Amino acid sequence: MNYYVYLLASERNGTLYVGVTNNLIRRVWEHKNDVVDGFTKRYSVHQLVWFEAADNPSAAILREKQIKKWNRSWKLKLIEEKNPQWIDLYNSIAG
Repeated sequence: MNYYVYLLASERNGTLYVGVTNNLIRRVWEHKNDVVDGFTKRYSVHQLVWFEAADNPSAAILREKQIKKWNRSWKLKLIEEKNPQWIDLYNSIAG
């Protein structure tokens, strides 16, 4: 089973959210459809702009905590290295 660390954005250079999940398609769908009350619903943070896979839950959680501690400019650099156009990656993974 894969685990994923992901970044959502409200728009390019907008509000960011860092999360971890074992089912990226389902979890992003939940964010996009405001299924759960919370930060992403309150601030309309729905675009999947970056993600990476981890082999186990411990590694994914550790990476999520690491990224959450980063300053904003490091997070923006992480996104722009793999997704310079800030394209919503959800459709490419959901099929």
